[in-house]
Amino acid sequence: RQIRAFVRCAVKAREAGYDGVEVMGSEGYFINQFLSQATNLRRDAWGGDYSHRMRLPVEILARMREAVGPDFIIIYRLSMIDLVPGGSAWDEIVTLGKAVATGGANIVNTGIGWHEARVPTIATSVPRAAFAWVTQKMKAEFAAAGITTPLVTSNRINTPEVAEQVLADGCADMVSMARPLLADAAFVKKAAQGRADRINTCIACNQACLDHVFQNKTSSCLVNPRACHETELVYRPVSSRKRIAVVGAGPAGLTAATVAAERGHEVHLFDAAPAIGGQLNMAKVIPGKEEFHEMLRYLATRVEDTGVLLHLNRKVAAADLAGFDEVIVATGVEPRDPKIPGQDHPKVLSYIDVLRHGKPVGERVAIIGAGGIGFDVAEFLTHGEHPSTTLDLPAWKAEWGITDPAEARGGLAASGPRVTPPARQVTLLQRKKGKLGGGLGKTTGWIHRTVLKMKAVEMVGGVNYERIADEGLLVSYGEKREDPTWIPCDTVVLCAGQVPLRSLAQDLEAQGRKPHLIGGALEAGELDAKRAIDQAARLAARL
Repeated sequence: RQIRAFVRCAVKAREAGYDGVEVMGSEGYFINQFLSQATNLRRDAWGGDYSHRMRLPVEILARMREAVGPDFIIIYRLSMIDLVPGGSAWDEIVTLGKAVATGGANIVNTGIGWHEARVPTIATSVPRAAFAWVTQKMKAEFAAAGITTPLVTSNRINTPEVAEQVLADGCADMVSMARPLLADAAFVKKAAQGRADRINTCIACNQACLDHVFQNKTSSCLVNPRACHETELVYRPVSSRKRIAVVGAGPAGLTAATVAAERGHEVHLFDAAPAIGGQLNMAKVIPGKEEFHEMLRYLATRVEDTGVLLHLNRKVAAADLAGFDEVIVATGVEPRDPKIPGQDHPKVLSYIDVLRHGKPVGERVAIIGAGGIGFDVAEFLTHGEHPSTTLDLPAWKAEWGITDPAEARGGLAASGPRVTPPARQVTLLQRKKGKLGGGLGKTTGWIHRTVLKMKAVEMVGGVNYERIADEGLLVSYGEKREDPTWIPCDTVVLCAGQVPLRSLAQDLEAQGRKPHLIGGALEAGELDAKRAIDQAARLAARL
């Protein structure tokens, strides 16, 4: 019955006018589960030794090809490295690869890891083209067997330059991309025109694509809010040109300014800082978040291309904005005051002191607040001066315990992950009881928690912050403030949330004007760039 269902889907796709289908034989789904000895415990003709376990995909492809004919494309996505205990051995993967390449598939695509794998495979901290070497191994196997079926490689290929290098190195015949085309639907056109520097690069954050999918929400893109909303979020040319001031050149302000200018308005963008980016300039220094450099690069090109008049090192007051038809306030946030006795102690720093100003931090650190910023600061401080493994593929593979699947089933090293010792001893704390990082991304939160565990970060919830003194940070537990305990530390970093910066908006309102608030200036919770950019785009589209 299941085989018939696969075949029926392919037939219906052909009847609907599609040129082909891809059979999902990877990522731990139904077909993949039949292949693994860890999950296929059957004792009949569909289980047991590998020739029986691989029978399901072979039968699916043979019957599918018979049903759709020779001139319909069938791609088979082959799990080339499972990254789970008891995953397939390399000789098994090769056997199946050869069988599908000669048994009905026109193209063989690369699947990486099961969803259950405790190794990241597509998140922003994964090096670009991190698994192209696996496809290259299969390409050599195909060549040795005289098989010419094209091989596709996948995962974290997000720029034309990366794709070209993968092909030039002989890793594959083709490359597969999905999220980069959400980030910029004109990706291929811009690459063909030699305008790669104008591509809105996927930063692999997953916040609006996969995180939405797994919550039954419409998929979109953090860096491109029009993705999957193209018919409702339309940037139409304006019939009446306005003079618009945007104050704040963070992601919200940059988006509002460039969309408004693209539509034909005269837009002036002001920021007191010497560079655009706002909070993005702190995000980009976190190990594993280097893709934020690409986001900033693209936003800078948008300012240039749309003709936004940029005024940096310029702090504006309400009086400076008298000549504008519309004022958009995107002034962002400031750290919330946690009002902890002793927080004026010399050992206390804010996350801004650490990430933006590079102030010295001691060997023992207590971080107050375990939201996204608290996790970022913990990763930054435990990493220290070591180069980011996101930029060093061998080091990244070692850190996550990845090895050649020819050496170990599933591609997991028997020795396990090899973690660089933490640069500092860090304790991460939150007032709320329960798991720390519960509000992080659905598909990426587990990675951040795992990284901190690997770096021996102590995570403590349900605490009250009593005071800060020479001894360190004094905490108690529960509503009754029981068991007062000193956490010895040299530095306390405050990551206790943010509040909107609205003084300019309030001054404008006092003059009887009605500014538009977007981003952190409207709502400060967790510095949500996805929400901020979407708000900005929708506002600029209707002005």
